[in-house]
Amino acid sequence: MTGVALIAQLDLPTGQTLTLHHGDLTEERVDAIVNAANEWLSHGGGLAGALVRKGGQVIQAESEAWVQTHGRAGHDQPALTGAGQLSCRFIIHAVGPVWGSGDEDHKLRVAYTAALDLAHTRGFTSIAFPSISTGIFGFPVERAAPIAAQAVVDFCAAHPASPLRDIRFTLIDTPTVNVFKREFEKLA
Repeated sequence: MTGVALIAQLDLPTGQTLTLHHGDLTEERVDAIVNAANEWLSHGGGLAGALVRKGGQVIQAESEAWVQTHGRAGHDQPALTGAGQLSCRFIIHAVGPVWGSGDEDHKLRVAYTAALDLAHTRGFTSIAFPSISTGIFGFPVERAAPIAAQAVVDFCAAHPASPLRDIRFTLIDTPTVNVFKREFEKLA
């Protein structure tokens, strides 16, 4: 799939916009895209692998340097790297929980919130998320979607003057898009 199609939009009371897109996250033209990362920032497969294939090995090199300097990334400590040859400016590497690791709902919420906090602190105006942890980490998307959407809504309510105005979920597979679309309908 190429391109990104708008599926749903929520205009929040704070003036911020939350949108759902069907398409390739690596093609988003935003300040930052979020990578669903592991704590070592080893970008071998899934979205992380796609980011390195499309953006270049510089993303993996910067990730390794980040781990060397800061230690492993965590649910509450995402990493920030450049985006190599991608259309976005930066990549926020958010570590979601592995299904079955315990307290997964809380860890997932923290991963989304920490990525939003980092974008806010850096003065970013736009960010695009995948569905964190619902791929190889095995978190059920039906359970993850409400946590993800509510984390964004709560962040916006807590930070109405944030420079972060455009918050997106950009999802490549139709079944995940459909689950998130139902969640957007509930929030509307």
